[in-house]
Amino acid sequence: MSAPTPTRVHYHRKAQELELGYENGESYRLAVEYLRVFSPSAEVRGHGRGQETLQVGKKFVGLKDITPAGRYALKLHFDDGHDSGLFSWDYLWWLIEQREANWADYLQRLEDAGASREPLGIEIRQL
Repeated sequence: MSAPTPTRVHYHRKAQELELGYENGESYRLAVEYLRVFSPSAEVRGHGRGQETLQVGKKFVGLKDITPAGRYALKLHFDDGHDSGLFSWDYLWWLIEQREANWADYLQRLEDAGASREPLGIEIRQL
């Protein structure tokens, strides 16, 4: 069974959340930081198990743009310059369903690495 296709996609800029709405009236909001650290790109996930790159300092990342990729995915353009990887409907649904477990695992991996969600240095953001 494949994942449902969103009927509505909305970016809440101030909250830095992407909202996906579905035909049954349900909607889900995913933090942009969560989407960034779980990007399906090879840059983040590597080319196989154990090749992942832990994403650090992404607490305040936002989106610059969202573009459709055919009828099966979204391309998210993050304001830290990352824009590779396609977020398929199946992958987005998996992120929704596994959000709590994924986030707990991510926080544990950060702690194990002695890393932080906080960006290093002074962040300069273009408005």
